[in-house]
Amino acid sequence: MRTSRDAINGFWPKSYDDVKAYSAPGHPVNAAWRQVTSYWEMVFGMAHHGIVASDFWIENNGEGLFLFAKVAPYLNEIRAEGSPRSFQHLEWAATQTDTGKQYFEMLQGFVQKRLAAK
Repeated sequence: MRTSRDAINGFWPKSYDDVKAYSAPGHPVNAAWRQVTSYWEMVFGMAHHGIVASDFWIENNGEGLFLFAKVAPYLNEIRAEGSPRSFQHLEWAATQTDTGKQYFEMLQGFVQKRLAAK
């Protein structure tokens, strides 16, 4: 999982085509993409379904929201070409919880600055 996370942490999509490339079966990072995205969806699904306290979970699992901040601009395309449920739990955390909204806003700003600098 650490190797997969490292591969995805270096992912800075500037377009939906960048996201699409990573999610394509033949891409060298596709297995890492699937592992990391499904992991964070499962993790945030536990908060979404009340298994763990959402504020606690969000405060201690910022990496998932960081990934979501990178792909959120392309969410409509991701869902149209893949599953309509893609990133549903991360989206919930980022848009429907007070703590998630705060973290997500901060992370979106960071992602935008980083992409502008590249």
